[in-house]
Amino acid sequence: MNTLQPPGWTAPKGYANGISATGRQIFVGGQIGWNAEQQFESDDFIDQVKQTLQNIAAVLKAGGAGPEHMVRMTWYVVSREEYLARQRELGAVYRDVMGRNFPAMTCVAVAGLIEARARVEIEVTAVVPD
Repeated sequence: MNTLQPPGWTAPKGYANGISATGRQIFVGGQIGWNAEQQFESDDFIDQVKQTLQNIAAVLKAGGAGPEHMVRMTWYVVSREEYLARQRELGAVYRDVMGRNFPAMTCVAVAGLIEARARVEIEVTAVVPD
């Protein structure tokens, strides 16, 4: 897996501009901040982000992968303002669960998610080298 960084571009913080990888692909459907029994334990944004990332890590593990194999993440958040205001906490929780693995990433603010209590939904693509 190789990070793609065009010459002369400022390095991004917390994500990659692009990733090149070959191998077995794993697609993690949108995960939200509920537990394995599909119950929300908190309505707090950071708590839900942590649970969502833990859910992603569990799905990756079930596929024989880990956070180091992530090549793409798409985040859907219901509050752009909350996402921006809590960046420091978000970064700490991300690194705690996912380590220093920063795939290509997109973040989109949405009007709502299918589960009304969900504050965030994240989908991931991972590639396990051959």
